[in-house]
Amino acid sequence: MRIEQPDLAESLAATGDFKRSLQVLVNLIGNAVRFGPEGSTVRVSVEKRGAMAAAIVVDQGGGVLPENRERAFDKFERLGAREPGTGLGLYISRRLARAMGGDIMIEGGVGDGGRFVFTLPVA
Repeated sequence: MRIEQPDLAESLAATGDFKRSLQVLVNLIGNAVRFGPEGSTVRVSVEKRGAMAAAIVVDQGGGVLPENRERAFDKFERLGAREPGTGLGLYISRRLARAMGGDIMIEGGVGDGGRFVFTLPVA
C-alpha cells in the first residue's frame, strides 16, 4: 500500500482540536489502507470548500453505494467488511467532526474507490 500526499503550495488552517482531528484522520487513512486492494494507493489531499477546510482521503477500493453512504456512519455498521472490527470507527469519527463544527461525507461513484471528506471550519 502506498500513501501519496501531493505537494502543497500553501497551507490551509482549520479550527478544531488537534488530538481529535488526528484521531479522525488516522481512522480514515487506516480504513483506506485496510479496505483498499493490495498494492493500491491511498491519496490524501486538502482543499478549501467555502468556509470549510476539507481533508480528502481516497482509496482504490470499490467505493460505497450511494444508498449506503449514510448507513456507513451508523453505530456497529460494517457494510460487509472482510476485516475484523467493531463498526465504530466512522461512527465515532463523524461525531468528533461534528462536535468541532465539521463533518465527514462519502463522495464519488461506485468503482471509483472510497472518497471520504473530513471538513472543519477554516481558521
